[in-house]
Amino acid sequence: MTAVVSPPADLAEPRVRRRVARTLIPLRRVGLRARLTISFALGGALLSLVLSLIAWGLTRENLLTQKEDAAVSRVVTNAVTVRNGLSPTADIEQLLGSLPTPAGSQPVIEYKGDWHAKNAVAFGEQALPSELQATVIGGDAAVFRYVYDGEPYLAVGVPIPSQDAAYFEGVSLIEVQDALDGLVISLLGASVLTTFAGGLLGFWASRRVLEPLTDVGRAATAIAGGELNVRLEEEGDADLDPIITSFNEMAETLEQRLERDARFASEVSHELRSPLMTLAASVEVLENSRDELPERAQTALDLLKADVDRFQTLVEDLLEISRIDVGAVKLFPEEVFLPEIVIQAVSAAGTGPVPVIYEDDASEVVVRVDKRRFGRIVANLLDNARKYAGGATAVRIEVVPADDEGPERAHVVVEDEGAGVPVDERQLVFGRFSRGSESGNRASDTGVGLGLALVDEHVKLHGGRVWVEDRADGRAGARFVVELPVVPE
Repeated sequence: MTAVVSPPADLAEPRVRRRVARTLIPLRRVGLRARLTISFALGGALLSLVLSLIAWGLTRENLLTQKEDAAVSRVVTNAVTVRNGLSPTADIEQLLGSLPTPAGSQPVIEYKGDWHAKNAVAFGEQALPSELQATVIGGDAAVFRYVYDGEPYLAVGVPIPSQDAAYFEGVSLIEVQDALDGLVISLLGASVLTTFAGGLLGFWASRRVLEPLTDVGRAATAIAGGELNVRLEEEGDADLDPIITSFNEMAETLEQRLERDARFASEVSHELRSPLMTLAASVEVLENSRDELPERAQTALDLLKADVDRFQTLVEDLLEISRIDVGAVKLFPEEVFLPEIVIQAVSAAGTGPVPVIYEDDASEVVVRVDKRRFGRIVANLLDNARKYAGGATAVRIEVVPADDEGPERAHVVVEDEGAGVPVDERQLVFGRFSRGSESGNRASDTGVGLGLALVDEHVKLHGGRVWVEDRADGRAGARFVVELPVVPE
């Protein structure tokens, strides 16, 4: 059974507010350029609406005033004619027909309690508002606007007390209504055009306004990609120049700091090479006299040799990283057949026999690489598999045809049957001094955390990328994939 618990009254309103906040969140995700464009469009729509309402109101009032003034003037004149023509023997229908009334006007005469109309069926006593009748018969002239039979009318009444009569005239306002309806359509069309024009103006203005921010974004992207010498040019704008100056100072400080750190690492590494060479030479001398040493000394010598080798590897890797950081790495690329260079690199790695597997379509694939650094890439991947996964089981060469992601590419895949790499660590393992959560659990772990970082850096220098994924056959282990562009035929 499911229990439904109603929230206390004091908690209901905050929940409603949170729902409103969630509804507004998508609006914040709209880009700044789109928001500026929408703001200009809404501003244009609001301005056109206000102007349209003002124009419609003024036009309506002007048309109705003109119509009313003309009707009142004509009714007063006709009332004088009716007063002079009324008599007990007068033909009132003939009198009504003789009155000068424009098309759409309906004259009506009340004489001694009797009603006479030019067109009694269409517009007679029943067509006049009772309030108007009472006011005029009571002795006061009056003007009424109303709707009769679905049509707007203007009714004017003038009392004729000397004859115990009253003269009324109903004037159709349908022409005024049609004119106002046409004006509404025109104003709506103008509002749509104004809104569209406001949107275009907003789009153009947003491009001009956001262009400096776009330049800042490009410069920041370039700096993040390693182009530390990128700077922005001042434009002589009092509002933008302080931002540009601050950005350039930040970039300059960042470049100097990175160069200082890289230079420090390089100098430290250079300084360490000399004592390391002395240690290595001393260890080699002791190795030559190994048989003369006691067993405990031999064990200590083995430990010392392993640490010296590990220290030498660390120093060499630090030097290589430092050269990459300061941009001192020079590539000597050559066009080579990929299977051939992979087989040579696997053989030279010295990590034991590892099969190189590829299909016939990969036998003629040509890539442009620096042979020495490509060999270092393969050697580091094989060494990583040896340290943390019991050794590589195969090196595969795969060809990826051209698709929406880019031109034809080649994959060099190093497979192992280890524990694999957790998904949340697949980016971290290529960081410097990062060896993953499994590496520290092994007694044989002799890595320093720079091997995969160097692989990542060297692959980027060749215009490629590297990542780790699960094995495609579903077995335990990992696949380290190096993607390189293929040289077109």
